[in-house]
Amino acid sequence: MLNPARPDDGAHDHAWIAAHIPHQGSMCLLDRVLAWDAQRIVCSATSHRDMDNPLRQFDRLGAACGIEYAAQAMAVHGALAAPQDAPPRPGMLVSVRAVQLHASRIDDLVADLAVNVERISGDASMLLYQFSVRAAGRLLLEGRASVLLGSAGDQTHD
Repeated sequence: MLNPARPDDGAHDHAWIAAHIPHQGSMCLLDRVLAWDAQRIVCSATSHRDMDNPLRQFDRLGAACGIEYAAQAMAVHGALAAPQDAPPRPGMLVSVRAVQLHASRIDDLVADLAVNVERISGDASMLLYQFSVRAAGRLLLEGRASVLLGSAGDQTHD
């Protein structure tokens, strides 16, 4: 069952996320963890509306950029689901499959993004996630992604 985050709980806000994933500055795209459990996480984001979003090209943010939002949610999920005494396990996104774009762009959306990822299988070296990105209930993109896990000393990133 998903554990909802309390609105006043700063433990899983943007600062917490930035401290637990390799992406920093404007490249840390997620704002908050809304809910999570051992298999799933839901995060929110407003950075798709930022004119200085580092993924913008040609004065727009294409819907395929939602894959990066999902990858960052996978990294946050990994940080939350890991045993507290375990060293961080960096991951690298190695493939995306069955991606369906239901919008052409996401920078023109007023609503916050809801980034949903669910771990559907995995072992000590590889994870498979299913993901979707929505805004105001509208499905923007969906697909699956494989993440290769490294050891604590690796320099790989998701």
